[in-house]
Amino acid sequence: ATMALPALALLLAARLLHTQASLSARSFQLDYEHNCFRKDGVPFRYISGSIHYARVPRPAWRDRLLKMYMSGLNTVQVYVPWNYHETLPGVYDFTGNRDVEAFLDLTAELGLLVILRPGPYICAEWEMGGLPAWLLWKPDINLRTSNLAYLAAVDSWLHILLPKIKPRLYQQGGNIISVQVENEYGSYYACDYGYLRHLLSSFRALLGSEVLLFTTDSARAEELRCGTLQGLYATVDFGPGSNVTEAFGAQRCVEPKGPLVNSEYYTGWLDYWGEAHASTSAAWVAQGLEDMLQLGASINMQVVSWQRAQPPGEYMFHGGTNFAYWSGADYKNQYKPVTTSYDYDAPLSEAGDPTEKLFAIRTVISKFQPLPVGPMPPATPKYAYGWVALRKYADLLDVLDVLCPFGPIQSQFPLTFEALKQVHGFVVYHTQLPWDVPDPATLSAPPHSICDCGYVMLQKEYQGTLERDGQTTLNVTGRAGDTLDILLENMGRISFGANTSDFKGLLGNLSLNSRPLSNWLIYPLAIDTAVQQGWPHTALPKSSSRGRVGPAFYTGTFETPGIAWDTFVKFPGWSKGLLWINGFNLGRYWTRRGPQQTLFVPGSVLRVGHPNNITVLELEGAPPTPVLLFLDQPVYNRTLGYST
Repeated sequence: ATMALPALALLLAARLLHTQASLSARSFQLDYEHNCFRKDGVPFRYISGSIHYARVPRPAWRDRLLKMYMSGLNTVQVYVPWNYHETLPGVYDFTGNRDVEAFLDLTAELGLLVILRPGPYICAEWEMGGLPAWLLWKPDINLRTSNLAYLAAVDSWLHILLPKIKPRLYQQGGNIISVQVENEYGSYYACDYGYLRHLLSSFRALLGSEVLLFTTDSARAEELRCGTLQGLYATVDFGPGSNVTEAFGAQRCVEPKGPLVNSEYYTGWLDYWGEAHASTSAAWVAQGLEDMLQLGASINMQVVSWQRAQPPGEYMFHGGTNFAYWSGADYKNQYKPVTTSYDYDAPLSEAGDPTEKLFAIRTVISKFQPLPVGPMPPATPKYAYGWVALRKYADLLDVLDVLCPFGPIQSQFPLTFEALKQVHGFVVYHTQLPWDVPDPATLSAPPHSICDCGYVMLQKEYQGTLERDGQTTLNVTGRAGDTLDILLENMGRISFGANTSDFKGLLGNLSLNSRPLSNWLIYPLAIDTAVQQGWPHTALPKSSSRGRVGPAFYTGTFETPGIAWDTFVKFPGWSKGLLWINGFNLGRYWTRRGPQQTLFVPGSVLRVGHPNNITVLELEGAPPTPVLLFLDQPVYNRTLGYST
């Protein structure tokens, strides 16, 4: 036994040396002499596609990643939304759908490399570009700059996230080949090189000296000037229709040597509420891809709105869905909120189905590298569960005791969501008419102070809607002491624009015939908390004498025929609101505005053998007969013949 101990020690030492030698042989580097990447010393080109795990239910991760792999991609690009994980200061969530480590491990299991984009700002048409809204609770904070309060929050977050990432770096035996620092910083007004240097120092300290760090900006010279920094490899983004030679020429102005990289090749078009559903030609996308591959470039495919004089956004090879309140907004002369669907005509549809565009891309890739052996996995099964009748449960103003259990906050003048520490959702502002108004008087808000939609009730009767960059006045009559309530909806904070400091709620005081109103009771609503706990299905029925107009809750149930397949919900005759099934927030519908007419319901949300509980918050007006229709395909107005 004593003789065996030295032998065992020698064996363990040999294995350790072998492991260390194997790791030292793993490398992913820039080759400036030959203008390429080198993986383990061998020239390498990645063909990548973007996917956001935060927009795909965890049970569907494997299906989507496998389809990307079978499309011929050798790499996937992954954003990490800071606000998805640090929901409140110092409160972290990496469980369930938010388990980014499990997602990264699954990419490795399927043989995919990863380009990681951890921000701290990511854009992605995600709520506030991934920055937590609670940053705006800090007085005088200046986002995406060297502001000390902002940097302290960033450093705290990076010290939580990046240690989870380091063991998964390629040099450490993992599959992450490169990491982006910030995102399209050149498009931001600040142009703060000190901020970029701080991020570079933090990433190096937490990830080590070997990992490849890079930036991404458009091919515009002024954006490359402000978005790049020595020590970070500069890449560009552009879409089909762009002059490939000119775009890569812009990269060469800041990186004279090294691989050509398009970090965001835009394969589709973006939808905003109130605009036409957009699509792009599969042949157009495929031709642009082939042109770049013939130049030897490395490419990541995303979907984006690429229009002259409009900013590029961040979109996907597979988009998914903006569940709950996670959709962001752009600002281009006006506030433009993003739809719940994140399909965007991507190669993989919102439901994860291969499209004509995917097969066109796959054919192009096959000209440059072998495709994986085997068939493309089929589309996920869908089921049209049919009509489901709902009944009105209660008007929103009649259940404030449930939705705001801690009671209202009293204030002389309105407070913003941020002052109330309300991140998402809704707030009710309540006051009384201070004098008789026998003749129509103008209820008005200062410019840009309704953020983003305000549903006005007088004596609990719906009067109309005030809207950011839209209607900001209503005519009302009443008596002194009549109740005035405004339900304020956050439609998503700006994710791309001049400034991401997008405060929500009533940003200014309402006035009646130019006389300011005061003495407000303010109710921050916790609707999701109540619904996730079973309300209103577990509550006693409410009776309401008022009609079907104005903010109100509707409930119903349905059972599946022994299956839990994906489906799409249509809202015939409804106006605007939110849908929960079994406590899961499926996001916003706005059939009156469009283009999206259905919400995607993943099968993983549904129950088999038990009733599925439906809760709808309708904000403006339900149909005379409140019903939902479950279909096996999505519907957009102006594309499939449906008209609002």
